[in-house]
Amino acid sequence: MADDRRSAAGTAPESDLYLARGPRVGIRPFRSEDRAEFTARARESTGLHRPWLFPPADEAAYDAYLDRLREPQREGFLICELADGRIAGYLTINNIVHGGFRCGAAGYGAFAHAAGRGLMSEGLQLVLGYAFGPLGLHRIEVNVQPENTASIALARRNGFRKEGYSPDFLFVDGAWRDHERWAITSEMDRPRVP
Repeated sequence: MADDRRSAAGTAPESDLYLARGPRVGIRPFRSEDRAEFTARARESTGLHRPWLFPPADEAAYDAYLDRLREPQREGFLICELADGRIAGYLTINNIVHGGFRCGAAGYGAFAHAAGRGLMSEGLQLVLGYAFGPLGLHRIEVNVQPENTASIALARRNGFRKEGYSPDFLFVDGAWRDHERWAITSEMDRPRVP
């Protein structure tokens, strides 16, 4: 059982790391101890991710990614299966602005072994609860290439509304790519994790 396992440092049960839990997944911060599993899952999932997503697939890239997630305008969450602690996916909130805006831009990815099982929806709902609660945000945006139908379906299924279309919005895979803009605010209805 995941609650009885010790962390990689051997000091606390794995469950103590979770910021929130649902029936099947919990969310927790990225750690340096996750490097080997995360990069292995990224390499296994290349066929699922390309050409939309390029998560760190080697140790140096993971360490650089982890350093960026420590910047004050970013938050990173691993979505882990409670049954065994495996990393099912991840979600980052970037470009966080507080004050009158209280907004951030989310990016996410499932790993191949977890795709199509509803784990990302559950994890996304947990992250939204955390973002609209302890982080004090009011709005989360996602920007998705129009051909990335799985990512758009995840946003739609979780209560995001389509707000527009941005030509040449982000530089991805060697070119400026068009993106659809989707967003959700703390007041909007969204599915709830039981």
